[in-house]
Amino acid sequence: MDIKQRIWEQGQQYDSFYLYDEKRIIENTHRLQQDFPLVDFLYSMKTNPAPAVVRCVCAQGFGVDAASLNEVKLAVSTGVPAAHILYSAPGKREADIQEALGKSTVIADSIAEIMKIQKIAQEKGIIVPIGIRINPDFTFTMDKGMPSKFGIDEEQVLSLISQWVQLPNIKIIGIHVHVKSQELQADVLAAYHKKIFQLAYTIRQALGYALTFVNMGSGLGIPYSRSDVPLDTARLGRQTAVLIDAYRKKLAGTKIILETGRYAVGDSGYYVTKVLDRKESRGKTFIILQNTLNGFVRPSLNQLVRHYTDKEHPTMYEPFFTCTDAFPIDALTEEKETEMVTLAGNLCAATDVIATDMVLPKLKPGDLIVMNDAGSYAAVMTPMQFSSQEKPQQLFLRKDGTVVNAME
Repeated sequence: MDIKQRIWEQGQQYDSFYLYDEKRIIENTHRLQQDFPLVDFLYSMKTNPAPAVVRCVCAQGFGVDAASLNEVKLAVSTGVPAAHILYSAPGKREADIQEALGKSTVIADSIAEIMKIQKIAQEKGIIVPIGIRINPDFTFTMDKGMPSKFGIDEEQVLSLISQWVQLPNIKIIGIHVHVKSQELQADVLAAYHKKIFQLAYTIRQALGYALTFVNMGSGLGIPYSRSDVPLDTARLGRQTAVLIDAYRKKLAGTKIILETGRYAVGDSGYYVTKVLDRKESRGKTFIILQNTLNGFVRPSLNQLVRHYTDKEHPTMYEPFFTCTDAFPIDALTEEKETEMVTLAGNLCAATDVIATDMVLPKLKPGDLIVMNDAGSYAAVMTPMQFSSQEKPQQLFLRKDGTVVNAME
């Protein structure tokens, strides 16, 4: 039975829902493992923390990149070992750090946070292994860094690291670098990785001992636009293997880590919403849907960007906006006759629109609208509390064909 049939079946029970495909998640994660045999992977849980999705990814042997204490807790409850959970986020509260110790490796995001961890560890009478997030003096495309809310500037790290080594209750065991998401060019990512390896070796020399890990962050993109060429992970994997071999002696004993970003689950998800009503207004046909802006916000944000610019390719601003033709819309209906319509939601808000002047089959109440690439940065980013509407269901299509609640 194909995915459209599964979607149609669930559409008889629910007016709006996400459906995450286990088979696709396993294909994506296995592709990463096959193409990067010398790399360890962390699931970027913030992209989709639905428990069934997290269990599926982690069952493939992936660790977790946690962006909050709650994500640390979910990773622990999933059975991920503490050594495979890296907790990286700006502005951690003391209570967050206290509870995360022993359950994860805490990645210090600022100079003040390093001292906060030292204070907590001293009070506990323990030595805490930590990572530090570095804001590097380079980007994907430039040999000069940019100001950032994330991490500690590379120059500051190099000027202070000799003092941090003397702190009695912490030990820096790794570094974390991440500056950009949604990159589709393997050569751009490979050049960026080369800079990270050189930075890691510089930090290793400054520390005077080997790093346990180097987390190169993510950046692994997925195609959203019809014109996008998918990331060549096989090519990037070969380039990464060459880089690892070149630094084998310089970074001996150091684990190389990549975060999945949206890659593992992004294209596994479908968002489905039901036609509630159709109406004519001064020559235009409006199709009213259940839960659009408050069900899957990013297509509505695409329309908002279109409203404010005439540029054919507006600047990407992840994770809210990638391109104006992201999330292709498909109609599940028996109708063959077509018409031009505007697809809008059931909120009392003029911005609750996902498509304007679009040619689709003539829709009637009960038909379904389906949007792809809804596995990452979708439900988790959407303001579902808006207007106190009934929230979309989140469902998980197991590889055996059964469908279960993804949130359990």
